[in-house]
Amino acid sequence: MQRRDFLAASAAALVAAGAVPAARAAQQAPAPAARKGRVRHSVARWCFGGIPLDELCRQARALGLGSIEILDEPDWKVVQDHGLTCAVANGPGGIGKGWNRAEHHDELVARAEALLPKVAAAGLPAMIVFSGNRAGQPPAEGVRQCAAGLRRIAPLAEKLGVNVVMEILNSKVDHGDYDFDHMAYGLDLVQAVASDRFRILYDIYHAQIMEGDVIRTIRDHAASIGHYHTAGVPGRHELDETQELNYGAICRAIVETGFTGWVAQEFIPTRDPFVSLGQAIDVCDV
Repeated sequence: MQRRDFLAASAAALVAAGAVPAARAAQQAPAPAARKGRVRHSVARWCFGGIPLDELCRQARALGLGSIEILDEPDWKVVQDHGLTCAVANGPGGIGKGWNRAEHHDELVARAEALLPKVAAAGLPAMIVFSGNRAGQPPAEGVRQCAAGLRRIAPLAEKLGVNVVMEILNSKVDHGDYDFDHMAYGLDLVQAVASDRFRILYDIYHAQIMEGDVIRTIRDHAASIGHYHTAGVPGRHELDETQELNYGAICRAIVETGFTGWVAQEFIPTRDPFVSLGQAIDVCDV
């Protein structure tokens, strides 16, 4: 399911399941949980799309998070009014139609040039982009085309101090035919773009499905990674005993690289969403 489709679909499901009682929005949020400060915690909005953004902000802050991300411009001020930031703003293009085709570049560049100054003015650190689907094109050509397009916006990102991050996604389960589905693709692209403001969004869930070896990858390629996403494997659900990844060890590896960016929860809750989110933050708060 695509992220924006899930926002609409999850609303009815959460209410029907009783996961978001109507009275909860009126309750005063508890005092923010104390965190260790070695991991900066964020959460992807789309996974909690059935919950009003104001309520998600209140609960996220109470759990000790500092960001709600993958947001469009109208929502940036909402999270900021709650003392949070948006660690990664939505950028131009989408998962299927991205930077790996020359015919997309003029449109994507124009939209990026309009959006990047707004991201910078709002004080947000990063903007997400996607490779697009392969559609029969060799991966090496996809890298070449992505690099050609991204080099057109890199000077502006550098001038404004905004990171542009491209996400690795799996093409085996969730996003069939997505081009950037192995780390080698992203590493080649970072080298080709050759900008301090272009990095990989290393989604641990997707990377585990495609090639595993997560901790070694983090240690070996930390300099090319600008942001992290989490979720349980298999299923993209809670970070609990039902899934195969040791997120405590993974987050310790991230911290040990000297990473100072954000680690964002991007799982789809199957139980009370805020209990599940709190448990995931506890696991990752190493």
